[in-house]
Amino acid sequence: MAQFDVLDMNGKKVSTVELSDAVFGITPNEKAVHAAVVNFLANQRQGTQSTKTRSEVRGGQKGTGHARQGSIRAPQWTHGGVALGPKPRDYSYRINRKVKRLAILSALSAKAAAGDMILVDNLSVAEYKTKTVVNMLNALGVSKKALIVTPVVEAKLVKSAANIPGVVTTVATSVNTYDVVNADKFILSVDAAKKLEEVLG
Repeated sequence: MAQFDVLDMNGKKVSTVELSDAVFGITPNEKAVHAAVVNFLANQRQGTQSTKTRSEVRGGQKGTGHARQGSIRAPQWTHGGVALGPKPRDYSYRINRKVKRLAILSALSAKAAAGDMILVDNLSVAEYKTKTVVNMLNALGVSKKALIVTPVVEAKLVKSAANIPGVVTTVATSVNTYDVVNADKFILSVDAAKKLEEVLG
């Protein structure tokens, strides 16, 4: 069990907490992380790109004044169909559940080891105000991309952070490897950390 400092939203240390090495202290597996990130990005692809084949474009044999060509919509003709062009397809695929779990544990442990995981005693705001979240990020020394994790949906926090470039909010049960890896700083409440231990431990 490793000890981590707990800060408040003003960046001041208020306590320490012990977190499980099984979740935040394993040796990261780069292959698993890579597999999970590639899988996540593939599953985000829409796959809606499409080109028309020679059977789908308008035209035929007549009207050119030339010798018969079979079809003026063959691929070698201007305005003809596209040969071997892309068609709508599904890029998504599944990866082994054990690999997926190892990847998220590796990502969390890597952030903790690098000092890029920030524990906050309580992540909530009293009103819908972007400035409140901006001030918190500044107090915590976060200037780039950040992932903010809460144990449950904090609607006011989510809305307040929505306009800040590079800031993503989510709940502990929905944390994925890509979001953790993509963030420069991983900010979570103590309750969210405990929830992650409960889900992944």
